[in-house]
Amino acid sequence: MPAGFPDFRLGNVLATSFTATLTERHGDAVERIPVPHRLIDWLAVNGLAVDSCATAQLDLARELRESIHAAATAAAIHEALPVSAVHVINDCSARGRAAAILTPEGKRRWRLNSASCVEDALGVIAADAISILAGERDGKLALCASPTCQAAFFDTSQSRTRKWCDMNTCGNRQKKARFQAKERKNLRSAE
Repeated sequence: MPAGFPDFRLGNVLATSFTATLTERHGDAVERIPVPHRLIDWLAVNGLAVDSCATAQLDLARELRESIHAAATAAAIHEALPVSAVHVINDCSARGRAAAILTPEGKRRWRLNSASCVEDALGVIAADAISILAGERDGKLALCASPTCQAAFFDTSQSRTRKWCDMNTCGNRQKKARFQAKERKNLRSAE
């Protein structure tokens, strides 16, 4: 990835990985797609390569991202899905033109044709969000336990009790903070 931009947080679920292009929403927010070419980069890394992206398309992508996040957050805390978020997700899904293809390994992949645009890629992301929000996939939506993150993620662990959006970032920070607090307490006790 080009220098000067934060790394992408990539996951196994397209829709929630897309919402992770904005992290630390309740702290010092980190925007991972600040300019159109970074959206092109993210889409390419996720198998949805497009040739170009205009500022208006980046704005649409961010609107979809925030709508997916709002709907996933509501679903995770068992509240009604925001009507405006549902509208944006449905609209993006309906606009997209992509084909589902079956790989020799029996996996579904999305194929964009050579004339595909950002809206087609966003349609794939919206369709993925719909499958999660509609409960069509095995797992559950949850929110990261980090008070500064609270990212929505799709928990497919066997027990469905995962606490962190990513163990290597939020989970590690929380474990490190607990360890340091314990060490400070032990030092005070020893004095």
